[in-house]
Amino acid sequence: MAVCIAVIAKENYPLYIRCSANVEDELKFHFTVHTSLDVVEEKISSTGKTSTAGAPDMREFYLGQLYPSEDYRIYGYVTNTKVKFVMVVEASNTQIRDNDVRSMFRRLHNAYTSVVCNPFYILGSNISSKAFEKVVAGMIVDEQKKELFT
Repeated sequence: MAVCIAVIAKENYPLYIRCSANVEDELKFHFTVHTSLDVVEEKISSTGKTSTAGAPDMREFYLGQLYPSEDYRIYGYVTNTKVKFVMVVEASNTQIRDNDVRSMFRRLHNAYTSVVCNPFYILGSNISSKAFEKVVAGMIVDEQKKELFT
């Protein structure tokens, strides 16, 4: 389960950020998400260069692990419209596999698509959909639930 999930617009400003941590750690997660955007841009540009047919192959949206830190692992995903999803997972969580993260990003992408398809949503504005919030809440580790299971 993730400790922070962010949706970043094509122009690299946040559309949505949700963290499960304390208020003190929230700024740290915002910084982590923002610094990971450089790695996302680097991976996107390298994907376009390695294509053999001349055009970038963007069928694979999952970027994999962007970089590990001492306490967290940061994963990335980009849509064909260059909207970026960033997910921060605790490094101590060894149960989560690459396929799990990939499926979480697919669910997040489907929820984002539903938000964008809403005729009342203005493209580029902050995401405030309750349905999207519910999907993200299912992926975020809740500190209170965590204490109950340990």
